[in-house]
Amino acid sequence: MDDIVKAALKKWPNVPHCYDWLALDARGDWYMRDERIQAAGPFPQVKGSRITHDKLRDFIHRNYLPDERGAWFFQNGPQRVYVTLEATPHVWRLHGQGPDGSPRIFSHTGPQATLLHCWLDEQDRLLLSAHLPGLEAPVLGLVHSLDMGLAADAVEQSAWVPESASFEALCQQHHVMGHPEP
Repeated sequence: MDDIVKAALKKWPNVPHCYDWLALDARGDWYMRDERIQAAGPFPQVKGSRITHDKLRDFIHRNYLPDERGAWFFQNGPQRVYVTLEATPHVWRLHGQGPDGSPRIFSHTGPQATLLHCWLDEQDRLLLSAHLPGLEAPVLGLVHSLDMGLAADAVEQSAWVPESASFEALCQQHHVMGHPEP
């Protein structure tokens, strides 16, 4: 968490939390959802405005955390902005090869992750559980659709052996709350 955010939390400790204004899609893109967009329909049917400003995305990434309920939020100064998830709290990007020959895994937020387990859900989506620096619990994430070729190579080479699991069961196992509410 940024030092400026920590200072704001100390200065204004009782700022109300914000819900439904920020969303993350299955490709790792952030969306702002103002009142007009929220009234037009739920996420992801009505997405809102995609955040393309690099510095804003980087700020969100550095201050993106889970709470004790499994709801993910962006700590925006003194205010928690809870995130509505289309799928999982992280979207995995695959690059290059690790020491075992399988692809290296990176979160859409930037850090490299360490693979723990992989699954195929009922929609044939590849989900990975991995450790991310700075977080104690394993994190559930969806492999980005553009990286499925690299993922398929890892599966074909038996570097990754996905098991079958329901998406709902994986979210429960990893304490993921897709649509936080007050």
